[in-house]
Amino acid sequence: MTGPLMCRVDPSKRNSGGSSDMTPRLSGFPEFEPTGRIIELSILDQARRVFELHGFASIETRAVEPLSALQAGGETAKEIYAVSRAADRDVEASIGLHFDLTVPLARYVIEHSHDLDFPFRRYQIQKVWRGERPQEGRFREFTQADIDVIGKDSLPFHHDVDLALVMLELLAQLPIPAPVLLVSNRKLAEGFYRGLGVTDVVGVLRCMDKLEKVGPDSTRNFLTDVLGLSQSQADACLALSRIETPDESFIAQVQALGVRDPMLDAGLAELAAVIQAGAGERPGSIRAALRIARGLDYYTGTVYETLLSGMPQVGSVASGGRYDELARDGRTTFPGVGISLGVTRLMSVILAGGNVQASRAVPSAVLIAVWSEGQRSQSNAIAQQLRRRGIPAEVSPSDAKIGRQIRHAERRGIPFVWFPATEDESDSIKDIRSGIQTPADAAMWEPDAQDLWPRVSSTTVTGV
Repeated sequence: MTGPLMCRVDPSKRNSGGSSDMTPRLSGFPEFEPTGRIIELSILDQARRVFELHGFASIETRAVEPLSALQAGGETAKEIYAVSRAADRDVEASIGLHFDLTVPLARYVIEHSHDLDFPFRRYQIQKVWRGERPQEGRFREFTQADIDVIGKDSLPFHHDVDLALVMLELLAQLPIPAPVLLVSNRKLAEGFYRGLGVTDVVGVLRCMDKLEKVGPDSTRNFLTDVLGLSQSQADACLALSRIETPDESFIAQVQALGVRDPMLDAGLAELAAVIQAGAGERPGSIRAALRIARGLDYYTGTVYETLLSGMPQVGSVASGGRYDELARDGRTTFPGVGISLGVTRLMSVILAGGNVQASRAVPSAVLIAVWSEGQRSQSNAIAQQLRRRGIPAEVSPSDAKIGRQIRHAERRGIPFVWFPATEDESDSIKDIRSGIQTPADAAMWEPDAQDLWPRVSSTTVTGV
Protein backbone atom coordinates (compact mmCIF):
# COMPACT_ATOMS: atom_id res chain seq x y z
CA MET A 1 0.00 0.00 0.00
CA THR A 2 1.40 3.39 -0.95
CA GLY A 3 0.70 6.97 0.06
CA PRO A 4 0.11 7.93 3.69
CA LEU A 5 -1.14 4.47 4.63
CA MET A 6 2.08 2.58 5.20
CA CYS A 7 5.49 3.27 6.68
CA ARG A 8 8.10 2.56 4.02
CA VAL A 9 11.79 1.73 4.50
CA ASP A 10 14.39 2.78 1.95
CA PRO A 11 16.65 -0.27 1.42
CA SER A 12 19.58 2.03 0.60
CA LYS A 13 19.58 3.59 4.08
CA ARG A 14 20.99 2.17 7.25
CA ASN A 15 19.45 2.55 10.67
CA SER A 16 20.53 5.21 13.13
CA GLY A 17 23.01 2.91 14.83
CA GLY A 18 25.08 2.58 11.68
CA SER A 19 24.38 -1.12 11.27
CA SER A 20 23.66 -2.62 7.89
CA ASP A 21 20.51 -4.21 9.35
CA MET A 22 17.29 -2.56 8.26
CA THR A 23 14.16 -2.19 10.27
CA PRO A 24 11.97 -4.93 8.77
CA ARG A 25 8.75 -3.99 7.08
CA LEU A 26 5.93 -6.03 8.54
CA SER A 27 3.16 -6.48 6.00
CA GLY A 28 -0.39 -6.07 7.19
CA PHE A 29 0.41 -3.61 10.01
CA PRO A 30 -0.51 -0.18 8.63
CA GLU A 31 1.02 3.06 9.84
CA PHE A 32 -0.34 6.45 8.83
CA GLU A 33 1.56 9.59 8.03
CA PRO A 34 0.15 12.72 9.76
CA THR A 35 -2.25 13.63 6.93
CA GLY A 36 -3.55 10.07 6.78
CA ARG A 37 -4.04 10.06 10.52
CA ILE A 38 -6.05 13.29 10.32
CA ILE A 39 -8.34 11.64 7.77
CA GLU A 40 -8.69 8.57 9.98
CA LEU A 41 -9.51 10.71 13.02
CA SER A 42 -12.20 12.51 11.02
CA ILE A 43 -13.83 9.14 10.30
CA LEU A 44 -13.63 8.14 13.96
CA ASP A 45 -15.04 11.50 15.07
CA GLN A 46 -17.94 11.12 12.65
CA ALA A 47 -18.55 7.57 13.88
CA ARG A 48 -18.65 8.73 17.50
CA ARG A 49 -21.08 11.53 16.67
CA VAL A 50 -23.49 9.25 14.82
CA PHE A 51 -23.30 6.48 17.41
CA GLU A 52 -23.83 8.86 20.30
CA LEU A 53 -26.72 10.57 18.52
CA HIS A 54 -28.41 7.18 18.62
CA GLY A 55 -27.71 6.65 22.31
CA PHE A 56 -24.78 4.24 22.18
CA ALA A 57 -22.36 4.47 25.13
CA SER A 58 -18.64 3.96 24.67
CA ILE A 59 -16.65 1.16 26.32
CA GLU A 60 -13.18 -0.29 25.91
CA THR A 61 -12.15 -3.86 26.62
CA ARG A 62 -8.77 -5.48 27.13
CA ALA A 63 -6.75 -6.52 24.09
CA VAL A 64 -6.48 -10.21 25.07
CA GLU A 65 -8.95 -12.98 25.76
CA PRO A 66 -8.52 -16.68 26.62
CA LEU A 67 -7.70 -18.72 23.54
CA SER A 68 -10.58 -21.05 24.37
CA ALA A 69 -13.05 -18.16 24.14
CA LEU A 70 -11.56 -16.86 20.90
CA GLN A 71 -11.61 -20.27 19.22
CA ALA A 72 -15.17 -20.92 20.37
CA GLY A 73 -16.27 -18.08 18.08
CA GLY A 74 -15.34 -20.13 15.03
CA GLU A 75 -11.96 -18.52 14.31
CA THR A 76 -9.25 -21.04 13.51
CA ALA A 77 -6.14 -21.23 15.68
CA LYS A 78 -3.86 -20.14 12.82
CA GLU A 79 -5.69 -16.81 12.57
CA ILE A 80 -5.30 -15.90 16.25
CA TYR A 81 -2.16 -14.24 17.58
CA ALA A 82 -1.24 -16.04 20.80
CA VAL A 83 0.43 -13.92 23.47
CA SER A 84 3.30 -14.96 25.74
CA ARG A 85 6.30 -13.29 27.32
CA ALA A 86 9.48 -13.56 25.26
CA ALA A 87 11.14 -15.37 28.16
CA ASP A 88 8.37 -17.98 28.15
CA ARG A 89 8.28 -18.81 24.46
CA ASP A 90 8.55 -22.52 25.17
CA VAL A 91 5.36 -22.42 27.21
CA GLU A 92 2.11 -22.70 25.28
CA ALA A 93 0.22 -19.41 25.53
CA SER A 94 -3.28 -19.48 26.94
CA ILE A 95 -4.33 -16.00 25.82
CA GLY A 96 -4.53 -14.33 22.43
CA LEU A 97 -5.17 -10.93 20.88
CA HIS A 98 -8.85 -10.45 20.10
CA PHE A 99 -9.73 -10.81 16.42
CA ASP A 100 -12.98 -8.87 16.73
CA LEU A 101 -14.84 -6.86 19.39
CA THR A 102 -17.88 -9.13 19.71
CA VAL A 103 -16.32 -11.98 21.67
CA PRO A 104 -14.80 -9.49 24.19
CA LEU A 105 -18.17 -7.75 24.46
CA ALA A 106 -19.90 -11.01 25.38
CA ARG A 107 -17.40 -11.59 28.19
CA TYR A 108 -17.68 -7.96 29.31
CA VAL A 109 -21.47 -8.13 29.51
CA ILE A 110 -21.39 -11.29 31.62
CA GLU A 111 -18.82 -9.86 34.03
CA HIS A 112 -20.55 -6.48 34.37
CA SER A 113 -24.20 -7.52 34.00
CA HIS A 114 -25.11 -6.33 37.51
CA ASP A 115 -23.92 -2.81 36.65
CA LEU A 116 -25.51 -2.49 33.20
CA ASP A 117 -28.98 -1.39 32.14
CA PHE A 118 -30.56 -3.55 29.47
CA PRO A 119 -30.94 -3.34 26.59
CA PHE A 120 -27.31 -2.25 26.69
CA ARG A 121 -26.35 -0.05 23.74
CA ARG A 122 -22.60 0.26 23.33
CA TYR A 123 -20.10 1.41 20.77
CA GLN A 124 -16.45 0.46 20.80
CA ILE A 125 -13.55 1.70 18.70
CA GLN A 126 -10.37 -0.36 19.11
CA LYS A 127 -7.58 -2.22 17.39
CA VAL A 128 -8.03 -5.91 16.60
CA TRP A 129 -5.58 -8.50 15.25
CA ARG A 130 -6.14 -11.29 12.77
CA GLY A 131 -3.47 -13.58 11.34
CA GLU A 132 -4.62 -13.68 7.74
CA ARG A 133 -2.72 -13.09 4.52
CA PRO A 134 -2.44 -9.32 3.88
CA GLN A 135 -4.00 -8.16 0.64
CA GLU A 136 -6.04 -5.24 -0.64
CA GLY A 137 -8.36 -4.15 2.13
CA ARG A 138 -7.19 -6.90 4.53
CA PHE A 139 -4.74 -6.31 7.34
CA ARG A 140 -3.32 -8.16 10.32
CA GLU A 141 -3.80 -5.19 12.62
CA PHE A 142 -6.74 -2.89 12.06
CA THR A 143 -9.24 -0.62 13.75
CA GLN A 144 -12.91 -1.50 14.08
CA ALA A 145 -15.81 0.73 15.12
CA ASP A 146 -18.63 -1.45 16.48
CA ILE A 147 -22.18 -0.85 17.62
CA ASP A 148 -24.14 -3.54 19.45
CA VAL A 149 -27.35 -3.85 21.42
CA ILE A 150 -27.46 -6.54 24.11
CA GLY A 151 -30.63 -7.75 25.80
CA LYS A 152 -31.26 -9.80 28.90
CA ASP A 153 -33.03 -13.12 28.16
CA SER A 154 -34.62 -11.57 25.06
CA LEU A 155 -33.98 -8.84 22.51
CA PRO A 156 -36.74 -7.49 20.24
CA PHE A 157 -36.14 -8.01 16.54
CA HIS A 158 -36.52 -4.32 15.68
CA HIS A 159 -32.92 -3.79 16.86
CA ASP A 160 -31.77 -5.83 13.85
CA VAL A 161 -33.36 -3.17 11.66
CA ASP A 162 -32.17 -0.22 13.75
CA LEU A 163 -28.49 -1.16 13.62
CA ALA A 164 -28.51 -1.53 9.86
CA LEU A 165 -29.96 1.96 9.50
CA VAL A 166 -27.49 3.53 11.95
CA MET A 167 -24.52 2.12 10.05
CA LEU A 168 -25.96 3.27 6.73
CA GLU A 169 -26.43 6.74 8.21
CA LEU A 170 -22.75 6.85 9.13
CA LEU A 171 -21.50 5.47 5.81
CA ALA A 172 -23.62 7.98 3.89
CA GLN A 173 -21.66 10.81 5.56
CA LEU A 174 -18.20 9.51 4.70
CA PRO A 175 -16.16 10.32 1.54
CA ILE A 176 -16.61 6.91 -0.05
CA PRO A 177 -18.54 5.41 -2.98
CA ALA A 178 -22.19 4.69 -2.27
CA PRO A 179 -22.54 1.83 0.24
CA VAL A 180 -24.91 -1.09 -0.31
CA LEU A 181 -25.84 -3.11 2.76
CA LEU A 182 -26.38 -6.76 1.87
CA VAL A 183 -28.52 -8.68 4.34
CA SER A 184 -29.33 -12.35 4.82
CA ASN A 185 -30.41 -14.52 7.73
CA ARG A 186 -28.78 -17.56 9.33
CA LYS A 187 -32.17 -19.09 10.09
CA LEU A 188 -33.03 -18.86 6.42
CA ALA A 189 -29.80 -20.58 5.37
CA GLU A 190 -29.80 -23.22 8.12
CA GLY A 191 -33.48 -23.98 7.56
CA PHE A 192 -32.89 -24.35 3.84
CA TYR A 193 -29.97 -26.74 4.34
CA ARG A 194 -31.94 -28.78 6.87
CA GLY A 195 -34.86 -28.91 4.50
CA LEU A 196 -32.47 -30.34 1.91
CA GLY A 197 -31.47 -33.07 4.34
CA VAL A 198 -27.96 -31.74 5.01
CA THR A 199 -26.44 -33.09 8.22
CA ASP A 200 -23.32 -30.90 8.51
CA VAL A 201 -25.11 -27.55 8.41
CA VAL A 202 -22.20 -25.63 10.01
CA GLY A 203 -19.78 -27.07 7.46
CA VAL A 204 -21.99 -25.95 4.59
CA LEU A 205 -22.32 -22.46 6.10
CA ARG A 206 -18.55 -22.12 6.35
CA CYS A 207 -18.13 -23.42 2.82
CA MET A 208 -20.71 -20.98 1.41
CA ASP A 209 -19.04 -18.12 3.29
CA LYS A 210 -16.00 -18.64 1.03
CA LEU A 211 -18.02 -18.80 -2.19
CA GLU A 212 -16.93 -15.43 -3.54
CA LYS A 213 -13.26 -16.18 -2.80
CA VAL A 214 -13.05 -19.61 -4.41
CA GLY A 215 -15.87 -19.51 -6.99
CA PRO A 216 -18.88 -21.77 -7.62
CA ASP A 217 -16.98 -24.72 -9.12
CA SER A 218 -14.63 -25.12 -6.16
CA THR A 219 -17.55 -24.62 -3.79
CA ARG A 220 -19.58 -27.32 -5.50
CA ASN A 221 -16.64 -29.72 -5.40
CA PHE A 222 -16.10 -29.10 -1.70
CA LEU A 223 -19.79 -29.61 -0.94
CA THR A 224 -19.89 -32.94 -2.76
CA ASP A 225 -16.38 -34.35 -2.28
CA VAL A 226 -15.65 -33.19 1.27
CA LEU A 227 -19.00 -32.59 2.94
CA GLY A 228 -20.77 -35.45 1.19
CA LEU A 229 -23.70 -33.58 -0.37
CA SER A 230 -25.35 -34.99 -3.45
CA GLN A 231 -25.07 -33.12 -6.73
CA SER A 232 -28.67 -31.94 -6.46
CA GLN A 233 -28.14 -30.71 -2.88
CA ALA A 234 -25.02 -28.80 -3.91
CA ASP A 235 -26.84 -27.26 -6.88
CA ALA A 236 -29.68 -26.16 -4.58
CA CYS A 237 -27.20 -24.50 -2.18
CA LEU A 238 -25.63 -22.60 -5.06
CA ALA A 239 -29.06 -21.64 -6.43
CA LEU A 240 -29.96 -20.15 -3.05
CA SER A 241 -26.72 -18.16 -3.01
CA ARG A 242 -27.55 -16.53 -6.36
CA ILE A 243 -30.74 -14.88 -5.07
CA GLU A 244 -30.38 -11.13 -4.56
CA THR A 245 -33.24 -8.61 -4.61
CA PRO A 246 -33.87 -5.01 -3.50
CA ASP A 247 -37.28 -5.98 -2.12
CA GLU A 248 -39.22 -8.92 -0.68
CA SER A 249 -39.38 -10.78 -3.99
CA PHE A 250 -36.62 -13.07 -2.69
CA ILE A 251 -39.32 -14.95 -0.76
CA ALA A 252 -40.99 -16.25 -3.90
CA GLN A 253 -37.63 -17.14 -5.42
CA VAL A 254 -36.64 -19.20 -2.37
CA GLN A 255 -40.01 -20.92 -2.23
CA ALA A 256 -39.67 -21.79 -5.93
CA LEU A 257 -36.66 -23.96 -5.03
CA GLY A 258 -39.13 -26.35 -3.36
CA VAL A 259 -37.47 -26.62 0.08
CA ARG A 260 -39.65 -26.48 3.20
CA ASP A 261 -38.64 -26.10 6.84
CA PRO A 262 -40.06 -24.10 9.83
CA MET A 263 -36.68 -22.43 10.48
CA LEU A 264 -36.53 -21.41 6.82
CA ASP A 265 -39.95 -19.76 7.14
CA ALA A 266 -38.82 -17.84 10.25
CA GLY A 267 -35.69 -16.62 8.47
CA LEU A 268 -37.67 -15.48 5.44
CA ALA A 269 -40.01 -13.44 7.65
CA GLU A 270 -37.17 -11.78 9.57
CA LEU A 271 -35.23 -10.91 6.45
CA ALA A 272 -38.36 -9.48 4.83
CA ALA A 273 -38.82 -7.17 7.84
CA VAL A 274 -35.28 -5.81 7.55
CA ILE A 275 -35.54 -5.27 3.79
CA GLN A 276 -38.92 -3.60 4.04
CA ALA A 277 -37.81 -1.17 6.75
CA GLY A 278 -34.50 -0.44 5.05
CA ALA A 279 -36.12 0.25 1.69
CA GLY A 280 -38.46 2.71 3.37
CA GLU A 281 -35.69 4.61 5.18
CA ARG A 282 -32.85 4.42 2.64
CA PRO A 283 -34.12 3.32 -0.78
CA GLY A 284 -31.53 1.60 -2.94
CA SER A 285 -28.98 1.13 -0.17
CA ILE A 286 -30.10 -2.20 1.27
CA ARG A 287 -30.61 -5.53 -0.52
CA ALA A 288 -31.40 -9.13 0.33
CA ALA A 289 -28.38 -11.23 -0.74
CA LEU A 290 -28.67 -14.86 0.23
CA ARG A 291 -25.01 -15.62 -0.50
CA ILE A 292 -24.10 -13.75 2.71
CA ALA A 293 -23.26 -16.41 5.28
CA ARG A 294 -20.66 -14.96 7.71
CA GLY A 295 -18.18 -17.62 8.79
CA LEU A 296 -18.26 -17.11 12.56
CA ASP A 297 -20.36 -19.72 14.34
CA TYR A 298 -22.00 -17.44 16.86
CA TYR A 299 -24.39 -15.77 14.39
CA THR A 300 -27.99 -17.01 14.73
CA GLY A 301 -30.20 -14.68 12.69
CA THR A 302 -29.74 -11.52 10.64
CA VAL A 303 -26.29 -11.14 9.03
CA TYR A 304 -24.91 -8.04 7.29
CA GLU A 305 -22.16 -7.23 4.84
CA THR A 306 -21.59 -3.84 3.21
CA LEU A 307 -20.01 -3.32 -0.19
CA LEU A 308 -18.96 -0.09 -1.88
CA SER A 309 -20.44 0.58 -5.30
CA GLY A 310 -17.99 -0.25 -8.06
CA MET A 311 -15.40 -1.73 -5.66
CA PRO A 312 -16.26 -5.41 -5.10
CA GLN A 313 -12.55 -6.27 -4.76
CA VAL A 314 -12.37 -4.42 -1.44
CA GLY A 315 -14.86 -6.74 0.21
CA SER A 316 -17.18 -5.84 3.04
CA VAL A 317 -16.41 -2.63 4.97
CA ALA A 318 -19.13 -3.13 7.60
CA SER A 319 -20.31 -6.56 8.75
CA GLY A 320 -22.09 -8.23 11.61
CA GLY A 321 -25.31 -9.85 12.66
CA ARG A 322 -27.50 -11.37 15.34
CA TYR A 323 -26.08 -13.67 18.04
CA ASP A 324 -28.52 -15.10 20.60
CA GLU A 325 -26.31 -17.58 22.46
CA LEU A 326 -22.82 -16.04 22.58
CA ALA A 327 -23.14 -14.52 26.08
CA ARG A 328 -24.44 -16.86 28.80
CA ASP A 329 -23.57 -17.18 32.47
CA GLY A 330 -25.41 -20.43 33.20
CA ARG A 331 -28.60 -18.76 34.39
CA THR A 332 -29.09 -15.83 32.04
CA THR A 333 -28.68 -15.44 28.30
CA PHE A 334 -27.74 -12.08 26.81
CA PRO A 335 -28.76 -12.05 23.13
CA GLY A 336 -27.33 -9.34 20.95
CA VAL A 337 -27.03 -7.85 17.51
CA GLY A 338 -24.16 -5.79 16.20
CA ILE A 339 -22.40 -4.41 13.17
CA SER A 340 -18.75 -3.47 12.80
CA LEU A 341 -17.16 -0.85 10.57
CA GLY A 342 -13.69 -1.79 9.31
CA VAL A 343 -12.07 1.62 9.65
CA THR A 344 -8.64 0.57 8.36
CA ARG A 345 -10.13 -1.15 5.33
CA LEU A 346 -12.12 1.99 4.63
CA MET A 347 -8.93 4.05 4.93
CA SER A 348 -7.24 1.90 2.29
CA VAL A 349 -10.07 2.79 -0.09
CA ILE A 350 -10.00 6.49 0.75
CA LEU A 351 -6.23 6.91 0.50
CA ALA A 352 -5.89 4.82 -2.65
CA GLY A 353 -8.51 6.97 -4.39
CA GLY A 354 -6.55 10.16 -3.79
CA ASN A 355 -9.76 12.21 -3.72
CA VAL A 356 -9.72 12.92 0.01
CA GLN A 357 -7.31 15.47 1.40
CA ALA A 358 -6.52 17.08 4.73
CA SER A 359 -6.08 20.85 4.70
CA ARG A 360 -2.85 20.52 6.69
CA ALA A 361 -0.71 17.85 8.30
CA VAL A 362 -0.62 19.38 11.81
CA PRO A 363 -3.30 20.72 14.15
CA SER A 364 -1.61 24.12 14.53
CA ALA A 365 -3.46 27.07 13.04
CA VAL A 366 -0.77 29.58 14.03
CA LEU A 367 3.01 29.57 14.16
CA ILE A 368 4.41 32.16 16.58
CA ALA A 369 7.60 33.65 15.20
CA VAL A 370 10.69 34.04 17.41
CA TRP A 371 12.79 37.19 16.98
CA SER A 372 15.66 35.79 19.04
CA GLU A 373 16.25 33.02 21.55
CA GLY A 374 16.35 35.65 24.28
CA GLN A 375 12.80 36.65 23.33
CA ARG A 376 11.38 33.09 23.09
CA SER A 377 9.44 33.57 26.35
CA GLN A 378 7.47 36.36 24.66
CA SER A 379 6.45 33.99 21.85
CA ASN A 380 5.62 31.25 24.35
CA ALA A 381 3.31 33.61 26.25
CA ILE A 382 1.39 34.48 23.06
CA ALA A 383 1.00 30.80 22.20
CA GLN A 384 -0.34 30.09 25.69
CA GLN A 385 -2.90 32.90 25.37
CA LEU A 386 -4.15 31.48 22.08
CA ARG A 387 -4.28 27.91 23.43
CA ARG A 388 -6.31 28.97 26.46
CA ARG A 389 -8.86 30.31 24.02
CA GLY A 390 -8.95 27.02 22.08
CA ILE A 391 -6.73 28.06 19.19
CA PRO A 392 -4.03 25.46 18.35
CA ALA A 393 -0.66 27.19 18.17
CA GLU A 394 3.01 26.30 18.17
CA VAL A 395 6.18 28.34 18.56
CA SER A 396 8.84 28.41 15.86
CA PRO A 397 11.55 25.84 16.64
CA SER A 398 14.31 28.35 15.92
CA ASP A 399 15.03 32.07 15.61
CA ALA A 400 16.04 31.69 11.96
CA LYS A 401 15.42 34.52 9.53
CA ILE A 402 11.71 35.34 9.30
CA GLY A 403 11.54 34.09 5.72
CA ARG A 404 12.71 30.66 6.88
CA GLN A 405 10.19 30.62 9.72
CA ILE A 406 7.42 31.41 7.25
CA ARG A 407 8.61 28.64 4.94
CA HIS A 408 8.56 26.26 7.93
CA ALA A 409 4.89 27.14 8.44
CA GLU A 410 4.17 26.69 4.72
CA ARG A 411 5.71 23.21 4.65
CA ARG A 412 3.50 22.15 7.55
CA GLY A 413 0.37 23.75 6.09
CA ILE A 414 0.00 26.22 8.98
CA PRO A 415 -2.07 29.10 7.58
CA PHE A 416 -0.99 31.95 9.92
CA VAL A 417 2.29 33.29 11.28
CA TRP A 418 2.19 35.56 14.35
CA PHE A 419 4.79 38.29 14.76
CA PRO A 420 5.30 39.38 18.41
CA ALA A 421 5.44 43.09 19.21
CA THR A 422 8.71 44.99 18.96
CA GLU A 423 9.68 48.42 20.18
CA ASP A 424 8.39 49.87 16.93
CA GLU A 425 5.47 47.59 16.03
CA SER A 426 2.53 45.96 17.83
CA ASP A 427 1.65 42.30 17.48
CA SER A 428 0.53 41.32 13.98
CA ILE A 429 -0.54 38.19 12.15
CA LYS A 430 0.00 37.20 8.55
CA ASP A 431 -2.14 34.92 6.43
CA ILE A 432 0.71 33.35 4.47
CA ARG A 433 -1.66 32.15 1.76
CA SER A 434 -2.84 35.62 0.80
CA GLY A 435 0.10 37.61 2.16
CA ILE A 436 -2.24 39.89 4.11
CA GLN A 437 -0.81 41.04 7.45
CA THR A 438 -2.91 42.84 10.08
CA PRO A 439 -2.51 43.98 13.71
CA ALA A 440 -3.68 41.37 16.22
CA ASP A 441 -4.36 40.91 19.92
CA ALA A 442 -3.86 37.42 21.37
CA ALA A 443 -6.76 38.05 23.77
CA MET A 444 -9.21 38.69 20.91
CA TRP A 445 -7.98 37.35 17.55
CA GLU A 446 -9.69 34.31 16.08
CA PRO A 447 -9.15 32.54 12.77
CA ASP A 448 -12.02 31.75 10.46
CA ALA A 449 -13.84 28.59 11.55
CA GLN A 450 -12.56 26.69 8.51
CA ASP A 451 -8.95 27.42 9.53
CA LEU A 452 -9.22 26.61 13.25
CA TRP A 453 -8.62 22.86 12.82
CA PRO A 454 -7.51 20.72 9.88
CA ARG A 455 -10.37 20.00 7.49
CA VAL A 456 -10.92 16.90 5.43
CA SER A 457 -12.36 17.55 1.97
CA SER A 458 -13.30 15.24 -0.85
CA THR A 459 -14.20 15.30 -4.52
CA THR A 460 -15.66 11.78 -4.19
CA VAL A 461 -19.41 11.34 -4.50
CA THR A 462 -20.44 10.12 -1.07
CA GLY A 463 -23.10 7.62 -0.11
CA VAL A 464 -26.81 7.87 -0.80
